[in-house]
Amino acid sequence: MDRHARIRARIAPVRDRLLAHPVHGSLGTLEDVRAFMASHVFAVWDFMSLLKRLQRELTCVEVPWVPVGDAEVRFLINEIVCGEESDVGPDGARTSHFDLYLRAMREAGADTAPVLAAARLARTGAPDAGALTSVGAPSAAAAFSASTFALAARGQVHEVAAAFTYGREDLIPDMFTGLVARLSREHPGRLDTFRYYLERHIEVDGGHHGALSLRMVSLLCGDDERKWEEAATAAEASLRARIALWDGLALRAGA
Repeated sequence: MDRHARIRARIAPVRDRLLAHPVHGSLGTLEDVRAFMASHVFAVWDFMSLLKRLQRELTCVEVPWVPVGDAEVRFLINEIVCGEESDVGPDGARTSHFDLYLRAMREAGADTAPVLAAARLARTGAPDAGALTSVGAPSAAAAFSASTFALAARGQVHEVAAAFTYGREDLIPDMFTGLVARLSREHPGRLDTFRYYLERHIEVDGGHHGALSLRMVSLLCGDDERKWEEAATAAEASLRARIALWDGLALRAGA
């Protein structure tokens, strides 16, 4: 069994629990979707901190420029940054995924004030869970984002890459495929931008990003078994953090 297969085997029970979480079946009304978006937007936002940590470590963002690392990994990181910060919206205009999600929230009538307040707060440093809660973030979302910021700031780069690969890029297609189909049936014409956002993630993350992300983890861990073990631990922790976020959503929805 290769090392990625070992990580997949280790995280399989947690991943299966996440994919079977009752919150996926609890979005039966527009109000449920609004509540979901008001918490999930924090995961959309804090994802960029993991990505930017990887960009800082695995590409050169300094002057003068010097070549850094593996060209395929640089391509992966730079391509994802480009897509996240300047993708194409449903109207053909350039937009970040975060701004696209905010647009979807406004279209659905979800409250964007807490995450916008949190983003303003973050200009002075990574906020902890208490600070995020103080500006209106749901408690589960505040805990989730605080853990993401802690990993992005203090985790080893191979741990950040593993959480990024197994807890984010490798997960989204499976997690959202059923949700997209259900939204299309249950809320026709009401959540078009949200559906577009989800479909873009399925299209992009379900393609070559996954293979390149695995390559990134392999290059960062090399033949160091300690790093592979730390990567597996980080991957599992990131999935458990997502379960805790979903648990908070399920409690609010009464699922």
